[in-house]
Amino acid sequence: MKKAVTYDGVDLMGYTPWGCIDCVSFTTGQYSKRYGFIYVNKHDDGTGDMSRSRKKSFDWYKEVIASNGENL
Repeated sequence: MKKAVTYDGVDLMGYTPWGCIDCVSFTTGQYSKRYGFIYVNKHDDGTGDMSRSRKKSFDWYKEVIASNGENL
């Protein structure tokens, strides 16, 4: 995104990530595709206690917000 704004002059008004927590894939019904910033302890076979923990991407996005998008 930074390259698009800097080099191509794209007028970027905002950015929205896919989702904040891992969720069931809408197309496959699987938990194995993990998209969120927060890991959900749930597995395709139904096991897991649904506990949550931050992923590395959580801290990355926190920095993106704190820097107003300067640190992508």
